[in-house]
Amino acid sequence: MLKVDNIYKSYVGSGVVTQVLNGVSLEVNRGEFVCLLGRSGSGKSTLLNIMSSLLDADKGDIIYMDQTFRGMKRCETDRFRREEAAMIFQFHHLMPYMTAFENVMLPFLSGLRPAGKEQKTSAYEALAKVGLAGKEKRLPSQLSGGEQQRVAIARAIVGKPAILFADEPTGSLDKANGDAVMKILSDLNKEGLTVVMVTHQRDYAEYAHKVVELSDGNVDSIKVKSA
Repeated sequence: MLKVDNIYKSYVGSGVVTQVLNGVSLEVNRGEFVCLLGRSGSGKSTLLNIMSSLLDADKGDIIYMDQTFRGMKRCETDRFRREEAAMIFQFHHLMPYMTAFENVMLPFLSGLRPAGKEQKTSAYEALAKVGLAGKEKRLPSQLSGGEQQRVAIARAIVGKPAILFADEPTGSLDKANGDAVMKILSDLNKEGLTVVMVTHQRDYAEYAHKVVELSDGNVDSIKVKSA
């Protein structure tokens, strides 16, 4: 489904070049739960941002369904993020003045046409799927941190993406809420959603079919669970 082909990435700051990724390659198959595991500074979040087209690589390419990112026009990468992919982060980035329902509706509000009955139904279904049925009218300030992250997940899946990228989705949560978020991601994956997740927590990596461990910008190991 998605192939990472010999990716290099560096950053320049104060005249110093920091090499972040050194020829990383891996594959994500449709329906897999892939975990990018590593310590802080290992390059895993940078890799995820390149895989999701939020960031350009210095060298190498990402191939999604036989189409290379380098061969895509800007409008095509925008379409990829809008229609094929979705992303959640460590912090939920909800609009504080909008209700949970309105936050989940945001992906539909960027189009030229107003959201219709079908989109509203999808938003209610997404909130129910993450366990927030009955809390649609609550503002983020009226929800716990774990519930806010679940709203962010609902917002990500409301458009029915083919692949979900998650960057430390439990990083700001306590263990109980982190476990709840991981169960939701696991359930979504069992329903067919491809998930690529960054984490530094080995116990959460156990949810994945494939664990890609990064160290100093290199793939240290790739472990695949047997069926």
